[in-house]
Formats: sequence, C-alpha cells, structure tokens
Amino acid sequence: MPMTLIQGYFDVIQANPDGDSIRFYPNNPELWQKLPRRVRINSSGGAQLRIDSIDSLEMHYSPQGGRLSQQHQPLDLANAAAEELLKFLGFEKITRSLDGVVIEAEPKKVPGFILTQSSDNYGRSIAFVFKGESDGVDGSDAFLNTTLIKQTANYHLLAQGLAYPTFYRKLFPSLRKELFAAVQEARFQNKGIWQLDKTNEGFCLENLETLTHEAVILPKLFRRISNYISVNNGKVNLQGFIDFIKFQNEKAIVLPENKVMALDTIIEVDGQNIKLTKAPEYLLFF
Repeated sequence: MPMTLIQGYFDVIQANPDGDSIRFYPNNPELWQKLPRRVRINSSGGAQLRIDSIDSLEMHYSPQGGRLSQQHQPLDLANAAAEELLKFLGFEKITRSLDGVVIEAEPKKVPGFILTQSSDNYGRSIAFVFKGESDGVDGSDAFLNTTLIKQTANYHLLAQGLAYPTFYRKLFPSLRKELFAAVQEARFQNKGIWQLDKTNEGFCLENLETLTHEAVILPKLFRRISNYISVNNGKVNLQGFIDFIKFQNEKAIVLPENKVMALDTIIEVDGQNIKLTKAPEYLLFF
C-alpha cells in the first residue's frame, strides 16, 4: 500500500487529543504538499491527524444543523482511549484543564512518524501512526504491510478494545484482515468498549442523556443520531430518523457478501429502540 512516510514528533500542549485524532509536527512541513488534498496546518507546520480505520468514542462532537450544543459519548471509555493513545506514543504524564486541553506533558513532545496518502474534509491527514523514529527516508514512498501495521497506534487501539473499527473501501484487504482479527480478539476477550457495546444489540433512546452518558455505540451511529436530534430541535423522537438517514444517501459494502447497501437499510428503528443490524467490522464505508 504505497503511502508517504513523514517523520516528526507529537506535541499535545494546548491541544485536546482524543483516541483517534492527535496533532503531529513533521520535520519537513513541505511534505504535506505531497498529498493530493490540502492539509490544514498551523504556523509551525503541525496538523491534526485522523487515525485511519478506527473510531473512538466522541469526547467533543458538534452536531450539524440545529442548535444542539457540543456532545460526547460515555466519557470513561472515551478518556481511556485518549489516554492509551498518548501512553502508546510515549507520553508518561498528561495534565489537562477542566475543558480537556492539555496544559502539561511529560515529556513535552515525543518522536513519531506517519504513513499517509490523503486528508479528510476537515483538512486532517488520514494516517497510520507510529511511535519513535523510522529507518526510512523522510518523504519517501513506503508500503504498509501486514507486519508493519501491527506496530501502529491504529492496530493497538483496536486490539485494546478502545476504538471501533471504521473501515473504508480504499483500505487494502490484507490490511483490513489484520485489523479485523484484532477486533475479533478484543471482542472475544470482552475488552474495553465490547463489555458495554449496544451497537447491534440495540438500546432505547429515552432522552439525550441515554445517548451521551449510557449507550456505548459505534461513533458513526452516534453522530448521525446527534445530527438528527439537533435538526429536530433537541427532540429525541426517532419517528423520522430513517428518512433523515435516507436523505443523506450514505452507502456501505457489507462483508463477506460484498453487497452494497444504503445505510438506512442496515439501521433498525422500532419506536425508540434503535440498532445497527450489521457488526461494524463487516462494513466498508464509501
């Protein structure tokens, strides 16, 4: 899987890292120009990373449309994912302010490198994330294989059961199979999110607090429900939710059949009960 190798460091002071996004500073910021889509960088050349193929519980999500304020998922597991990511990368101690911003870190920064080939709509580099230094040439083309992927933060968070798999169809099948295996093992061992996951079992949406403090579900589903509640003026009635999702026209490939299905057809709503009918690791999003 040809990607660009970028070496640099992680610095989280005055940032609010979560379990699947963190700020990265390249040794050579000009390397961002190699990506086909523009990366949003700060004055020091740093950019926010979107860690590929994983989705940790939301710590600070701003719903689209309407007037719903910033929301989060159950914070114990959301914070655990963020802490595990920072620990994996080499941070020994992190102190945050009351609003989650890092005000102290030991060490202040840690070396790392990424493999990336694209960015998302928010200008974040979509990346496979590594701790330490690489033997490869900075800015060179690199190939991510099934051995190397096990050294990534992406794999580690899935193996610890602290992030959901969120695969997209451009991910090479051989790499997806390694990540899939990590998810299956974490499920079997009942780690992290899998102790409480309600994505496929379903839950009853009684009020907003059900979504933000109780139900542990795939973050993509959480965001869609939050957006719906926001445009519904804060009302949690799910009567119009499927039509809302249908209007978005989102699709996913369902494995192993490789069948393309609309997202609204794999979400089941019965009154205020809602669930995803397919396990997250069997979905490839567009």
